[in-house]
Amino acid sequence: MQGAEAPVAQSIGGPAFPVHIDITLSDPVNAAVAEVLSRTGRIDILVNNAGIAGRIVNIASIAGKEGNPNMCGYSATKAAVIGFSKSAGKEVATEGICVNAVAPAVVRTKILEQLTQAQVDYMTERIPMRRTGTPEEIAAVVHFLASPDAAFVTGQCYDASGGRATY
Repeated sequence: MQGAEAPVAQSIGGPAFPVHIDITLSDPVNAAVAEVLSRTGRIDILVNNAGIAGRIVNIASIAGKEGNPNMCGYSATKAAVIGFSKSAGKEVATEGICVNAVAPAVVRTKILEQLTQAQVDYMTERIPMRRTGTPEEIAAVVHFLASPDAAFVTGQCYDASGGRATY
C-alpha cells in the first residue's frame, strides 16, 4: 500500500484494499491483477485514476470537455479518457460490463500544488458554487457508478462540477 490509498480503503471498510499500479509497465499490472484475484477470487470494480472485468469507472476532468488555458496536454488526455469511456461502454455493453467516466471540476487535492494560484482561480471562478469540490464528493459519484444501482448506465460521463458544466 502506498500514499493516500490505504486510508481511503480503510474508510470504505469491509474487504476494500488499495492496489497501486504503474500502468506503463505490464509486469506490475499483471502482478496487481494476480494479487487481487488471489485475495478475492474476482474483480468486481475497477476505478482508473489515470479494466478488465466488472464495473469500470474512469476519472476524467471537466477540462476534457471544456479545456483550460495553459493546460493543453492535461485537457487533451482527459478528453481522451471521456472518449475511451464512451467507446468502451458501447463495445462491452452486451457483456454485462458498464464503463463510465466522472469529470470533476477543480477538487481540493495535492495536484493543485502544481498549479499557479491564477490557474486555480480561473477554474474556481467558473464554478457557480464558487468553491472546489472535495474528494468525498467525487467518490460518491464513483460509488454510484460502481454500484448495482447503475446497472443500466454505461458509456456516460458524469460531471461533478458544482454547476460548471450543465450539458
